[in-house]
Amino acid sequence: MEERVRILVVDDQKKRGRGIQASLQQQDFQADLVPSLSTSEKYLKQLENYALLVFAPQADFNGLIELLSGIKSALPSLEICLLGESGGNVPTANPDIWKYFDAFLHTDNLPGLILTARNTAEKNLLKKENSDVMRRLKRLQEEQKEFRRHAFELEEVYDTTLENLMTALDIRDVETFGHSRTVAKYSQVLAQLIGIHDKAHLDNIRKGALLHDVGKIAIPDSILKKPGELTPKEWKKIRMHPVLGYGLVKEIKLLHEVGSIILHHHERFDGEGYPIGLKEQEIPIEARIFSVADALDAITSHRPYRKRREFTEAKKEIEIHSGTQFDPDIVKAFQSLKLEKWEKIRYESTKLLPNFEEMIKMTK
Repeated sequence: MEERVRILVVDDQKKRGRGIQASLQQQDFQADLVPSLSTSEKYLKQLENYALLVFAPQADFNGLIELLSGIKSALPSLEICLLGESGGNVPTANPDIWKYFDAFLHTDNLPGLILTARNTAEKNLLKKENSDVMRRLKRLQEEQKEFRRHAFELEEVYDTTLENLMTALDIRDVETFGHSRTVAKYSQVLAQLIGIHDKAHLDNIRKGALLHDVGKIAIPDSILKKPGELTPKEWKKIRMHPVLGYGLVKEIKLLHEVGSIILHHHERFDGEGYPIGLKEQEIPIEARIFSVADALDAITSHRPYRKRREFTEAKKEIEIHSGTQFDPDIVKAFQSLKLEKWEKIRYESTKLLPNFEEMIKMTK
C-alpha cells in the first residue's frame, strides 16, 4: 500500500486550523495540526517525515526568519506554504522572509492549498523515482565495472592460453617453432598498412594468425613429422587441417575474422589453393593478408632442409607471385615498408625464443 503524503499545518487559530486539516484529510493526505512550530519540539524533530509545511500564523512573526532559515538549511526539499488573510497580519516588514516560502495563499483558498499539496506530492514522487533510478544506475555502473574487470581478466587468461597452445603446437612441429607468433605480428602490421585500424579487428587478425594451424592437432605425428616425401593420401590428410581447425573455433564460437584466417589461409589469389579454391576477392581480406605474412616468415626462417634466406630474397619471391599466389594490393602494402622494418618486427617477435638448435635438443 502506498504511503500517504504527510503535511504539517501550523495555525494558532484552532478552529481554522482544524478546517484546513479536515480539508486535506478528505483528499487522502495525512495532516497534523500544531498551534506553533517553535513550541512543538516533537514536530520539529520529525519535520523530515513531512513533504509540506503550511504556516497560518496570525499573531507574532518575531523569530520566524531564524526558524525558517534553520528548517530550509536542514531540509532543503521541504516545501513551505504561507497562508494569510486579506488585510491580516502577514510578514511584510522584512522582505527576506519571502525566499523561504514556496507558495503564498489566502486562508480561504482551500482548492489552491489542495492543488499545492498535490503538486508537492507529485514532486516528491518524482524525486523518489529519480532517487531510485540513480541508485539503480549506480548499482549497474558498479556491476558493469566489475564485469569489465572480470572480462579483462578472462581476456588475459584467454590470450595466454591461446599463445601457450600455439607454442605447444610449434614445439610439436619443431621446424616451425615461433612461426605463429611472428606471422601474427606481420599480419597485424600488414593490416594496418592497408587501412585496418580498428583495435578489435586487428586483435582478431592476431588471434586468427596464432591459431591458423590449430587443425594440425588432428594430424598424426607420423605424417606431420615424416622426414621423407608425403604420399598423395598423406597430403590429403594434411590439406584437411584448415577445415579441422575451423571446426574447432566454430564450436567455441570465435569471431568471424579468426575463422576466416584458419579456414582460408591456404587459398591462392588465382584460385588454385585449398580447401575450397576461392579466388581474388572471394577470399576474406584477413586470409589474403595472412598469406603474404606467412610466406615472409616461411622464407626467412630456418628449416631442417634449408637455411634461412634473406629478406631481399623473400621480397623478390613475394613480388614474383603477386597476382597468382598473393593479392597484388597486399603485396604493394608489404613493399611500402622498408625491409629493415620487417627484420626488426621479426627480431622483436623472436628475441625471447630459444634458437632452433636448442629446440632440437629439447625434443630429443
